[in-house]
Amino acid sequence: MKVLRHIFLILLEFIAVVASQAQVSTDSTHEFPTPYRHIISQPILPDSADVRLHEHKAFWRAGAETVSFNIGLWAFDRYIQKGHFAYISWETIKENFKHGFEWDDDHLSTNMFAHPYNGSIFFNAGRSNGFNFWQSELFAIGGSAMWEMFMEKEYPSTNDIIATPIGGAALGEVLYRTSDLILDDRSSGGERFGRELAAFLVDPMKGINRIVTGAAWKKRATSGRRFGIPPISVELSLGARYLSLIENDEGSRAGAVAEINIEYGDKFTETTKAPYDYFSFLMELQGIKSQPLLSRVEIMGRLLSKEILDKQNLNLNVGLYQHFDYFDSDTIRPERSVLYFPCSVPYKMGAPASIGGGVMFRYNPLKIMSLDGYVHLNGVILAGVLTDFYRDYHRNYNWGSGFSIKVGLNWALSNDRLSVRIANQFYKVYTWNGYDVNYDWSLTPEGKPVDVQGDASHSSFNHLEASVSYRLWKHLFLTGGIDFYSRKTEYTNMSIHLGQTTISSPIVNSKQLGIHMMLTYKL
Repeated sequence: MKVLRHIFLILLEFIAVVASQAQVSTDSTHEFPTPYRHIISQPILPDSADVRLHEHKAFWRAGAETVSFNIGLWAFDRYIQKGHFAYISWETIKENFKHGFEWDDDHLSTNMFAHPYNGSIFFNAGRSNGFNFWQSELFAIGGSAMWEMFMEKEYPSTNDIIATPIGGAALGEVLYRTSDLILDDRSSGGERFGRELAAFLVDPMKGINRIVTGAAWKKRATSGRRFGIPPISVELSLGARYLSLIENDEGSRAGAVAEINIEYGDKFTETTKAPYDYFSFLMELQGIKSQPLLSRVEIMGRLLSKEILDKQNLNLNVGLYQHFDYFDSDTIRPERSVLYFPCSVPYKMGAPASIGGGVMFRYNPLKIMSLDGYVHLNGVILAGVLTDFYRDYHRNYNWGSGFSIKVGLNWALSNDRLSVRIANQFYKVYTWNGYDVNYDWSLTPEGKPVDVQGDASHSSFNHLEASVSYRLWKHLFLTGGIDFYSRKTEYTNMSIHLGQTTISSPIVNSKQLGIHMMLTYKL
């Protein structure tokens, strides 16, 4: 909950500050034609003096901040929360090295979001001290390894050493670039304080470094923005959602929903090797009974790309992209009237470590109409998918690896009166170290769970969504849409006995339908 409150404050501060960027001078070296996007302000290239300022590297400060964060977090866990895992000693450290890594059983939200967020702190210790994207990833790896081997009584976690640095790089670069937009070294007084505070909330490591170096109050002739002001669009939606499990009369839920959607940079730029000069970010929050507050986070960051076509009415770009995906739900109806039944939770899926190739295209058949879309094929290094059977500690999901396919299409009138969006995401996840159903759990010493990814299984997870937006007044739109989540899991090393019937390798399906109606404000 603390992480969610922190993220909510970040969103409020970011929205307020980004809205003020609309007042920025429209002087620019280029014009960005985007009939399918509402750009907040005219793009401005970074000043060369600002670029040089951010290229100064401070290795020892970055390393000290990484170590200090781990020590501070451990002290909070040990002396404030008094968590059993924080009672470390030289003996626990030696045991960690002796035993080695194993799969842990924490909540999905802990492993798939909270740990990558911690990784973003390590990552930005390097990023805010002059290191580039790839170099900063080494700080994320080092910080994660230090925590796993030294700072916990529990054995080091295989999934954490993957999810924390890789997912942390995705979250970290998004937060780093967002804070860069907020800051302006030319400002002073109340405006300067507000910008510094907002940037600190978004990227704490950058905020700390600005205080340590004195940059937080130093007034300069240039803005200090490392990336200038790229093309950026922000959509904030608020409304209501209706959820229903559509098999076996599973019941329904309804409540409030909020969504923020950010698109940063030019997806159709010329050939580039600058990571995250284009990214999209989506976060969804729900106020629905029994459902998690944070229900969805998606990041798609471009690592490199090459322009294939650049014509007046047609653009085509291919590239390599990093993906961060997080989907969470909870029980809609917990009651069960039969013995063999899908899990009462419709779906859970997290993929903090995913990378693959993508194609972006835009086509303007008429002056008043535009189409843009994408196709991505990704290798999923690490994912977690809801399971119907495996239960140990907080875990109700299977770890695995696999692939994903993402496709989407946007249609819009260039006067922004009406737009339609449809997208589909498909994931296939395989466990490669499944639980042996013949294992005797009584042989497992207390506190030492079986080192497995969960049930021996392979799962398909699919999310289909469609929405229509109609402009009501200036920047205000009415958005209605549907989304459909489906999960199919085949358990390959399991038999279920129901009376005289035995089901071998059972296949379980779960489906959820959602309908939403929201007001969308495009900044």
